Amino acid sequence: MREFYSSKKIINQSFHGVNIFKKNNVLFLIFNDYIQIMTKYTPNPNRYNSMPYRRVGKSGLKLPAISLGMWHNFGSNDDYENCRSMLRYAFDQGITHFDLANNYGPPAGSAESNFGKIFKEDFNNHRDELVISTKAGWEMWPGPYGNFGSRKYLIASLDQSLKRLGLDYVDIFYHHRPDPETPLEETMGALDYIVRSGRALYVGISSYNAEETRRAAKILKDLGTPCLIHQPPYSMFRRELEGNLQSAIAETGMGCIVFSPLAQGLLTERYLNGIPKDSRATKSPFLTKAQVEEKLPCIKALHQLALERGQTLTEMALAWNLRLKEITSVLIGASRVSQIEEALRSLKNLDFSSEELSKIEDILAGNF
Repeated sequence: MREFYSSKKIINQSFHGVNIFKKNNVLFLIFNDYIQIMTKYTPNPNRYNSMPYRRVGKSGLKLPAISLGMWHNFGSNDDYENCRSMLRYAFDQGITHFDLANNYGPPAGSAESNFGKIFKEDFNNHRDELVISTKAGWEMWPGPYGNFGSRKYLIASLDQSLKRLGLDYVDIFYHHRPDPETPLEETMGALDYIVRSGRALYVGISSYNAEETRRAAKILKDLGTPCLIHQPPYSMFRRELEGNLQSAIAETGMGCIVFSPLAQGLLTERYLNGIPKDSRATKSPFLTKAQVEEKLPCIKALHQLALERGQTLTEMALAWNLRLKEITSVLIGASRVSQIEEALRSLKNLDFSSEELSKIEDILAGNF
């Protein structure tokens, strides 16, 4: 069954003997008076000209300064063509790293499924130009084997992810969060096996503290599979990375890709004039109206400083993350192409004067 467009209506009809012709990189499928238009994606030939790529720790791999994550807005409840447009635009601008997890959607698993379909349609010929990552560690299926960090869960979850993605391997596989009950040796042993079995090229960890990071890195090093990268949260409003964790990442030779650099949208212009009805603060358990209202005076002061720098608050917040040489890449989310465009503009001004950095610290301390 295929969908066709006629002058009267859109119908579904199976067919044989379709005429096909191509004009201006567009395929036209014609059957009597019914036409289906199929656009073929051709990536921007200049996609690598402006994106800076940073080395991942002491490895040979580089990642774009900005990577695209699919925690929200890429599930089966979202607009498929919008997802496709965002991925196309990102790659056209040199974003080569797409970050997923087994539970991304909603519903869980659907972000991987959608990405797999889009990859097959648009990116199959560019697999070796992409770094695709996924993770496991949060609840994915019922019962005692669908959560945390056991060998059984991690390997089974990645096998399911590869099936949804339509891939033979992922470039990076992460343990998504520490498991307080499973021995770290078992979890890291599973990651080592995942690399040796060809399911992933590299492995990483996410949301581990400094002590856990050092232990995980040592176990993997002893097994012969280095821990490539750590994915911690980091923003102006959440700074656990600074200090011991930052030192642990550097000491172990890992790269660092940070998530939630915009504090779930707080460090954008979205809440400057109140809380929109369709915002995350009205429907997400991770961000409440009270949190927004508490941070609003600070957000407004940061917004004013961003304007003085010739940036939006989003642009300044991302640039502030990238000021640290230890940060390999900043992981953004997006619900539309314009948000990716705005994020990329941050790369035009990554430099901060000492006065600007001091002013940011004053604002964050409530001195404004």
